[in-house]
Amino acid sequence: MRLRTKIQLALLDNLVWVLLAVFFIANAFFTPAFLGMKNQLNILYQSATLGLLVLGMGIVMMVGELDLSMEATLAFAPGVTILVAQQLNLGPAVCIFMTLALGVAVGFFNGFFVAKMKTNSFLLTMSSQIVMRGLVLFLVPFSLAGLDKGYTFLGRGRIGSLQIAILALIVIYIIFEFVFHKTVFGRKFALTGGNRRAAYISGINTDRVIICAFVLAGLLSAVAGLVTAGRQNAVSNSMGEGMVMMAFAGAILGGCSFNGGMGKPVGMLGGTLLLGMIDNALNLNGVDVNLVSATKGGLIFLAIILDRLRFKMSADIMHKENMRKLVQSNS
Repeated sequence: MRLRTKIQLALLDNLVWVLLAVFFIANAFFTPAFLGMKNQLNILYQSATLGLLVLGMGIVMMVGELDLSMEATLAFAPGVTILVAQQLNLGPAVCIFMTLALGVAVGFFNGFFVAKMKTNSFLLTMSSQIVMRGLVLFLVPFSLAGLDKGYTFLGRGRIGSLQIAILALIVIYIIFEFVFHKTVFGRKFALTGGNRRAAYISGINTDRVIICAFVLAGLLSAVAGLVTAGRQNAVSNSMGEGMVMMAFAGAILGGCSFNGGMGKPVGMLGGTLLLGMIDNALNLNGVDVNLVSATKGGLIFLAIILDRLRFKMSADIMHKENMRKLVQSNS
């Protein structure tokens, strides 16, 4: 393969980092206080919750499915946990474990019905989202404040001037990048999403992989719930509202595809940071909140267009490369 072709494919695979660099440089010149260390740490801190949802959504998209229930799981897992904890006087360690277990349970429920019952993931997770959001609104009509410091540590804790949530986000992405890039277990996700039938014939238990993808998404949603509850030192029924679409946009911008079989955690991190920087820049420039909402809608549209363009351009590049090799072999 020619060096030119390799560079073109590499740029397409890492397009989000190109966009991120361009946006960062532009704001360094035109947005006041953007370059300050405090503001950069604030971007990372504010992006922690979204980053976890983007990673969870990206993993599910890698196997060719969607999970719309993540934002509701973010509120449902901490909400039910704190209500039970208040009745049974549970300690923070038990509460953290219970929150994560609820996230895993929701993910397993979604994954089981998608993998074993062959239900449509979009419709199934949409119904899960509606049910959980309704339960949270019923069970938590008012915010549950005054949480234990141990339970809020992930969202409020600091090491010097660095928030624990930032460290947790970075560590989680490093772990998942290693798993999906270096292990057989991780590579099964992309293989399942790329061609499920071929993966099954080759010996991969595709149902198990799909269930694992949803379980990981549920787990990451619960962790995002811990971060959010910690940040606001309370659990409210509005936690996570509207974030699933931004998680979807971040995953697409980060290299995932509707077609499945594509995506890397490092790219998803880039998508998260790009969305976080855009939101931060709009706020620093005093853009009206309604225009911020409109901009986010535009970003979702951009993500959809980029998905189609990236797929088409990659196919065209490979077609030209294969034709060039064919001509050379016949000459």
